[in-house]
Amino acid sequence: MQDTKQRVALSSIAASAGLTVAKAVVGFSTGSLAILSEAAHSLLDLAATVMTYFAVRVSGKPADEEHHYGHGKVESVSALAETALLFLLSGIVIWEALQRLIGGHGHAVEATFWAFAVIAASILVDFFRARVLYRVAAETSSEALEADALHFGSDMWSSLAVLVGLGAVALGYRWADSAAAVVVAVFICIAGWRLGRRTIDSLTDTAPPGAADKIRAIAARIPGIVALERVRARPAGDVLFVDLVVAVSRTLPLDRVAAIKERIENAVRSEFPKAELTVNTEPRALDDETVVERVMVIARNRALAVHHVTVQSIGGRVSVSLDLEVDGQLPLARAHEIADGLEQAVREELGPEVEVETHIEPLEPDDQAGRDAPAARIAAVRDALVDIAAKVEFVGEIHDVRVRESGGSEIVNFHCYVDPALEVSDVHEKVDQVERALRLRFPSIKRVIGHAEPRPVST
Repeated sequence: MQDTKQRVALSSIAASAGLTVAKAVVGFSTGSLAILSEAAHSLLDLAATVMTYFAVRVSGKPADEEHHYGHGKVESVSALAETALLFLLSGIVIWEALQRLIGGHGHAVEATFWAFAVIAASILVDFFRARVLYRVAAETSSEALEADALHFGSDMWSSLAVLVGLGAVALGYRWADSAAAVVVAVFICIAGWRLGRRTIDSLTDTAPPGAADKIRAIAARIPGIVALERVRARPAGDVLFVDLVVAVSRTLPLDRVAAIKERIENAVRSEFPKAELTVNTEPRALDDETVVERVMVIARNRALAVHHVTVQSIGGRVSVSLDLEVDGQLPLARAHEIADGLEQAVREELGPEVEVETHIEPLEPDDQAGRDAPAARIAAVRDALVDIAAKVEFVGEIHDVRVRESGGSEIVNFHCYVDPALEVSDVHEKVDQVERALRLRFPSIKRVIGHAEPRPVST
């Protein structure tokens, strides 16, 4: 796409150079101020297209240490310089035309065949160049190419005015050439005003019309977003930079928040393919949060592992109890300090009258070295589990028994079938009975993990 922009800019340079030379030769030979003003206009167009070419090359460079948002603004600066040239030219043309019209010192103008031919050819070139430039500018969102298209478009209309002026001169109206020159200057001023307004909007980071509302509507449709705090957009060349701040529930895990941000980015880019988004999330406490969720958020924010959070209402007062896991090698004083900090944070969240109790237990170390127990040991543990399960109501076939030795103790995993209609709380109680009984039989077993599965339906 960048190569296309440069090729179009180069072709504009060639077209501007050819028109400038042709109009200058005919203008001097005929003495036509209108044609000379057109030649000057084309000369400025040539300078502008050269600036456009270099601006397009620079704007295509990626972001670097000094230009964190890329080089897209270079096109806006180039377009602003072209705007200044347009107004300068229009001022010179109007001054000279008024001197001829009011000063009374008319200048002989010859309406020759070559004068008509050059202007007619100029109109055709301007028309086709403007179409190509507008198309590529729209495809690439290039302000510099749009400025170039505006130049050629204004040239076409001003050339039509010159053509009418030459026709009037041929009919004997000598003042028509100066009048046509004034019309040319007016067209140049209008083009400069339109271009300057858009360029200044870009340089002052004016958001594209309707862009913020579209982005707001897109983001609002993403599940998980509680509120839109801020939407800001600013263009830089063909890139739209978007700064978006959304509120999400503070109970969401980080991977879920990351997924929401990714969905927002994908949805916005489907509407604005060149958008560069910065999405920030703010945690929000929702009205429907449970006490357990609020306690878990507090623990997560303090990087603490908690489980078995129990909430009770006793005589109108809330009581919270939980298990807190800490490094097993910590001194008790330090562990108790961590627990006190957690309890205080819970009271600050739920109210000073809340009763909070923590049970401190050692955090299981990660990546423990272990090995499978001998086959005879596994068989003994399996037989014991089968015998215990036979005495516990609702617990069925024991299978997938594994025994691993680690650090001088054993960890046992087993699966068992249970009635699928049984409630989870009842299943947990029954499996716990099996786990406790096994540990009583084998004191060396440090931990037992029982996995209950729905009993298969017999066919």
